[in-house]
Amino acid sequence: MDEKDYTKLRERMIEKQLIARDIKDQRVLDAMRSVPRHLFVDSCNQREAYEDYPLPIGCDQTISQPYIVALMTESLQLKGPEKVLEIGTGSGYQTAILAELAEHVYSVERLESLSAKAEKTLQEMGYNNISFKKGDGTLGWPEKAPFDGILVAAAAKKVPGSLLEQLAVRGRLVIPVGDSLLQELILIIKGEKGMQEYKLCGCRFVPLIED
Repeated sequence: MDEKDYTKLRERMIEKQLIARDIKDQRVLDAMRSVPRHLFVDSCNQREAYEDYPLPIGCDQTISQPYIVALMTESLQLKGPEKVLEIGTGSGYQTAILAELAEHVYSVERLESLSAKAEKTLQEMGYNNISFKKGDGTLGWPEKAPFDGILVAAAAKKVPGSLLEQLAVRGRLVIPVGDSLLQELILIIKGEKGMQEYKLCGCRFVPLIED
């Protein structure tokens, strides 16, 4: 397939999977229109990169379904000047989407091979507003806190307290919560006097693992 074919597939993804499911944020749609998702999967899966399901990326991890990427990103309500923490770099695709929309992204990945591959891909694509860290994502990145947005790409049994502490006032945290059978995507907004929690949808993510 050539780049024109991938561009058509990307446009179909936007129309059929995102807009049709009520993703409205034009900045999110534009980011997902511009980032070549097929570059973040193995060559044998590139023809499927824009389909409506997750794909394997090695190490028993996956690249999330496009709609879930869009929903989680839209829920952060990024305007441009934000500092964002991503837990679970994975393929680097979600990282790229965030980097299109925020001032700086701090991305943590516990699997060194995935982190190194994603960092190489993103650097080759020209992103210079991403910092990478290998380690336990449940600990966040306290040296760089507070964060205006936190996106967690793995399911926790409960929301890690360290991430709540590192969230700025009026900041937003999106995280899947649950076990291997039943998970819900949760949005938490930190206020001056406490947290507000909203359930977005059911979902299925790999587990968030503590080292």
